[in-house]
Amino acid sequence: MTRFLLIGGVLAAAFWVFSIVDCALQPATRHRGVRKGIWILIVVLLPVIGGILWFAIGRRRAGDPGPTPQVHPDDDPVFLRGISKTEQDARIARLEEELARLDDETDEGPNPGATPEPRP
Repeated sequence: MTRFLLIGGVLAAAFWVFSIVDCALQPATRHRGVRKGIWILIVVLLPVIGGILWFAIGRRRAGDPGPTPQVHPDDDPVFLRGISKTEQDARIARLEEELARLDDETDEGPNPGATPEPRP
C-alpha cells in the first residue's frame, strides 16, 4: 500500500510541475477564461485539481480558433479592394459637402446666458 501512495505522490508531483511549466510557457493567446498569471496561481495553489482545470478548461488547443477580432471596413483589405476609385471619390465628396453644410449651420437655440422661455 505504501508503494502505491509513493508512486501516486510522485506522479501527482510530476503532473503538478508539468502543468505549471505548460501554463507558464504557453503564449497569452492560448489561455481561455482568465489571464495567464491567474491560471498560474490556480495551478500552483490547487496542485492536482488546478492542473486538471488547466488542461480541461484553460488551455486552448492549437486548432481551436480564438475569438475573432472585429475588423472595421477601413481596415479590411478585402473591402478596400472592392471599392472603386470613383466610389471613393464620390464618398469623399459627399462627406466634404456634409462637413461644409455642418460648418455653415448656425445654432438657433437660446443664448448661453439667457433664461429659457416657458412653453405654453
